[in-house]
Amino acid sequence: MNRPSLRPRTLRAAACLSLMGLLAACGGGRDPILGTPDVGARPAVTATSPATATPLVTGVDTRTRVEATFSKPMQAASITDTTFTLACPAGTAIAAAVRYDVPTRVATLTPAQPLPPSTTCVATVAAAVQDTTGLNMAAPYSWSFTTGIALVADTTRPTVLVTTPAGGDIDVALNARPSVVFSEPMAAATLTTSSFTLRDTVANTAVAGAVSYSIESRALVFTPTAALTAARNYTATLTTAATDLAGNALAGNTAVVPNSGNHVWAFTTGAAPDATPPTVIAFTPADGSTGQCLGRSASATFSEAMDATSFDTTSFAVTDNGVAVPGSVTYDAGTRVASFLPDNATGLAANRTFLVTLIAGATGVQDLAGNALAANVSWSFGTGTQACLGPVNLGAAASFGAFGGAAGVTNQGINTVIGGDVGTTAACTLITGLHDAGNVYTETPLNIGGVNGSINCAPPAPGTAATLAIATQALADAQTAYNTLAALPAGSDPGAGQLGGRTLSSGVYTAAGGTFAVTTGDLVLDAQGDPGAVWVFQSASTLTVGLPALPRRVLLINGARARNVYWQVGSAARIEDGSVMVGTVIAPAGVTLSTAGQTAQTVLTGRAIGLTASVTMVNTTIVAP
Repeated sequence: MNRPSLRPRTLRAAACLSLMGLLAACGGGRDPILGTPDVGARPAVTATSPATATPLVTGVDTRTRVEATFSKPMQAASITDTTFTLACPAGTAIAAAVRYDVPTRVATLTPAQPLPPSTTCVATVAAAVQDTTGLNMAAPYSWSFTTGIALVADTTRPTVLVTTPAGGDIDVALNARPSVVFSEPMAAATLTTSSFTLRDTVANTAVAGAVSYSIESRALVFTPTAALTAARNYTATLTTAATDLAGNALAGNTAVVPNSGNHVWAFTTGAAPDATPPTVIAFTPADGSTGQCLGRSASATFSEAMDATSFDTTSFAVTDNGVAVPGSVTYDAGTRVASFLPDNATGLAANRTFLVTLIAGATGVQDLAGNALAANVSWSFGTGTQACLGPVNLGAAASFGAFGGAAGVTNQGINTVIGGDVGTTAACTLITGLHDAGNVYTETPLNIGGVNGSINCAPPAPGTAATLAIATQALADAQTAYNTLAALPAGSDPGAGQLGGRTLSSGVYTAAGGTFAVTTGDLVLDAQGDPGAVWVFQSASTLTVGLPALPRRVLLINGARARNVYWQVGSAARIEDGSVMVGTVIAPAGVTLSTAGQTAQTVLTGRAIGLTASVTMVNTTIVAP
């Protein structure tokens, strides 16, 4: 790969990282050039779920599990319910079971009962836990989070977003390691060689290997013990034994709506292994740039699919004058972008210069064939003083794919699937044409829609006071989010209300005439390599995407994420049949997706939220990101 001006900075990074006094900060206890762990390095907690953050993570499901990932292999016998504890609130111990998974180095604490709602909890890993050489941690590790309102349950089942190789791929390298990226964090203890299997369908034999899982990237990687056989068909199967942190079983791809069963896919090997090192084809912020906003992430785009489990703050390091910046690293398999996000909620320090280093070698970042970078890659950038445009907190509304204010949610057609919850503060009789795992809401043979989550509404049954409380809180939080979006300083209107045919970078866009439309072409949202990029579209009146029989798309490129796109609509939003839409749409007068009688599938990766009016849909797929 051509990387002009990178070599001097790479050498400077190596010099910084190899200084003994700065080794812990620059390399996390490892030699950054040779990748060899320091003798005698003490174990440490490198990642948590819920995440360690300032300010605290809030709105955590009361039925959550708590997880800690360690930097080194640990002695399972040292990690127990006395060395890994949870208190809600501080000083009030929660009874729980603790399990340590050797392959993933993840300890999981499972509370015996739902946690108290709206309470700040403190999780602690005692210094007494030991690695396999008998070394304990240098100090206890504690972090806090705040639970949300009392939930009946998190019933949204996890799904598979991306597989590598993809189903139907041919000429797959013999040293390939199949990978899976999930829609939400998974319980690491359920991801094993029992729940994930790979079979040679010609020989009808199981492939021996090991499973690893990355909490930050929500990615499973299967590493075969030996190379795959040339020119063979292989079938990978992930079973419903795999669960999310709330215990919900995987929603697979082998059943009718709603999704259930195993996730199965197949590929065919080629004739040779992959021996080509991956390269970095782009990175952000630009090398030598200054004045970056404080919440900006550092990101690298790779030439091929990478092993998500090889990314952490050691292999992808960000330092400030030689001192490691606390943060986390994630990898997006769909875009091949790895990103570092600082733990501090306000982002990086102001008016500072930061050095980013991707480590080569055995302990560095690797592709799915196990090939490492040929050499370290590094770049630097400087911050200014301004804050970045950040995500808007949706609170309890975040889990909903469709919310119909006080007016209900209606589905027509038999091909509707909603990945997330559905809700309204109205009576359950105003939910029609839908069903979740426990109840059916006025379905007919021509109007059937599956909800891969829970339906929350007011009595009569199946509505209860508890489901109404959930819906009421979600509506209140959606209104708060709407007000926050509307209050942002107005931005530009690059197409006089017409967004079709345009490519837009992150920012706030405001319809000067009060309406936005994506009707003359597709709209492309370009993150320019920054997965933290945020788009806010403010329209005082309406939003229209597509026209009858003329669908349009809103597309994401270069690391853009649907969860960071928001549409604040003053009245009503309409997404026509067959269109592909992304982002959270909040419209007081409701959201309409497609038209009665249409069979073309309309897709929304986001949320359709009506604050007062209903959400209506026809043959629609909604996935809450």
